Amino acid sequence: MYRILQLQLQTRIEALLMERYEIALANLVVELPPKIEFGEMASPVAFELAKRLKKAPRAIAQELQAALAETPGVASVEIAGAGYLNVKLDRAAMVERMAADEHAVVGGGGFRLVEHTSINPNKAAHVGHLRNAILGDSFARMLKKDEYKPGWETGVQNYIDNTGVQVADIVVAITALKGMSLDDVRGWLSDLIETNTRLDYACWDLYAAVSLWYEADPSQAAARKQLRLDTLHAIEAGGNDTAEIAEAIASGVLRRHLETMERLGIEYDFLPRESEILHLHFWETARALMVEKGVLYLETAGKNKDCWVMRRAISEAAGVELVEGGPDEDAKILVRSNGTVTYVGKDIAYHLWKYGLLGKDFGYAKFHEYATHACWISTVHGEDPHPSYGHADAIYNVIDSRQDDPQTQVKEALRALGYAAEADRYTHLNYAFVGLTARTAEDLGYVLSEEDKARNFIEVSGRKGFGVKADDLIDRMIAAARKEVDARHPELEEIERAEIAEAIGVGSLRFFLLRFTRNTIIAFDYQDALAFDGETGPYAQYAAVRAANIFRKAGVSAEDALAGVALLDLAGMLEGEEGTSVWEVWLTASRLSLVLEQAIAAAEPAMLARYAFVLAQQFNNFYHRHHILTETDEARKMLLLATAAVARRELVRVLGWLGIRVPSAM
Repeated sequence: MYRILQLQLQTRIEALLMERYEIALANLVVELPPKIEFGEMASPVAFELAKRLKKAPRAIAQELQAALAETPGVASVEIAGAGYLNVKLDRAAMVERMAADEHAVVGGGGFRLVEHTSINPNKAAHVGHLRNAILGDSFARMLKKDEYKPGWETGVQNYIDNTGVQVADIVVAITALKGMSLDDVRGWLSDLIETNTRLDYACWDLYAAVSLWYEADPSQAAARKQLRLDTLHAIEAGGNDTAEIAEAIASGVLRRHLETMERLGIEYDFLPRESEILHLHFWETARALMVEKGVLYLETAGKNKDCWVMRRAISEAAGVELVEGGPDEDAKILVRSNGTVTYVGKDIAYHLWKYGLLGKDFGYAKFHEYATHACWISTVHGEDPHPSYGHADAIYNVIDSRQDDPQTQVKEALRALGYAAEADRYTHLNYAFVGLTARTAEDLGYVLSEEDKARNFIEVSGRKGFGVKADDLIDRMIAAARKEVDARHPELEEIERAEIAEAIGVGSLRFFLLRFTRNTIIAFDYQDALAFDGETGPYAQYAAVRAANIFRKAGVSAEDALAGVALLDLAGMLEGEEGTSVWEVWLTASRLSLVLEQAIAAAEPAMLARYAFVLAQQFNNFYHRHHILTETDEARKMLLLATAAVARRELVRVLGWLGIRVPSAM
């Protein structure tokens, strides 16, 4: 609702500026004042006009004041200081419209493709992977259509690098360290299923072991490095036992990853695999296009001789000087001199497909069934009928900050190919890594040195086998929540206590990983995440549960409380100190669509997490100040109940976009 009135005020100011001064401003600011006594909206437009009109800002503000006060939904306009325009809204009118669930439209046309998770299918997922998946899942929820917003048509995909070096390492571990053949691997996989042993956990240990093995004997280092390279080439080529072993392991681990993510409410539409990018010759098609456009060329001299390269986007900005007629030593290699394609090269082809610019598509086959839809995987031939996801109008890639440069090069390759608009609609949701606090690392059984204990965080490493597996962390979060639930609600049935513990455990984990801005390094601490006080998931969940308890005790539904607002004479009920304390809850709740728009524009779910905390905090303050259930004035009681209802309604919505369920009790 706040966003509707903000847009109306901006439109009114724009019309007045054109009508009176024939001036159009590119960025017209209407913002929330720092204190409620200043009003609900403020504009510094008079200061922006002062130089152009050669007038004092206050004089300009006086010229605009009366006309702005006529804007629908505005109660009055006051001038503050040297010329700020402070706008006070019609509180009663806004509350009535909000009670009827009137809010700004968020959404639009076009297809938006969100890529996230993208874990190498060579071992169990760990806490660092969870940050990626939870960020991507929440952002997709922010975009998708739901009961609150029309949203955008959105596809969620999880890129599977099933032919990369990490998968090659697992194959080396299985064939060289374990001495298994293809038949042995098939038998091993059957044994794991029969003994209920997790493949992704077994591969976790194998991956750490082979990483040590590569460097264990200096005299064998070269031979083992060559074995790794030969294995990688065999996997890429396909049609051999090595490739079949890789396919069996990667597919098995991938299924485990999907099960892990589903525990967190994370689902996918499509799983594009690197094997199909290779076998369907996506790169060859992209390469021909890049050569034709002069973007890709063969370097004939210098350190990149015999490599196919493209100029870096940063070369000119970085001040790299090119010798006349000489090689560009800073050029980005897309094809190495040995003929292998780099990550960036394959990624350029992949993103041409995402935008429907490659002239090719994957084959599609169903891989996993969710309750509401199927998850498809790429194949060479595919099934009919099938969906297609390579026609995006905008792309969002959740990839960690270490890939900033490759992501920049892919965008600039699109731009160099003449797809500037597509490059502009390509968003890299980068993020910093996740470590563990020393306390959490020790709780998980790791032995730390005194130096480690003094650090701000302990860095995890899958290659070294150091870190917390995602499922172990989820189990621990749920178990800790269950202990609290059992103590608080022994009267509840077992199944309900289990559901409540799961909602709290998962919610606390998701909120903790979302509340930090993307480029903040996180030191994960499960005790902090589970706290019921402070900026945590349980705190926000508890506020929503507390609001629901009010209606249960009052014998009134939240819907009836909101409908009752239309019967109230709100004049005077929202004024004065007591009325303003009620109004502040409505004002914060009214800003939901504005915060959602801002979070989408900034690709920053942390903004919604912060909003959820502020709304929960404001509701809790309201709850302690006003004795809703014992209020004797029936009209005032109805307003207080409606205030609790609107706070809960918007809190449930924003928590839903964060992937957090509100439990039945806490």
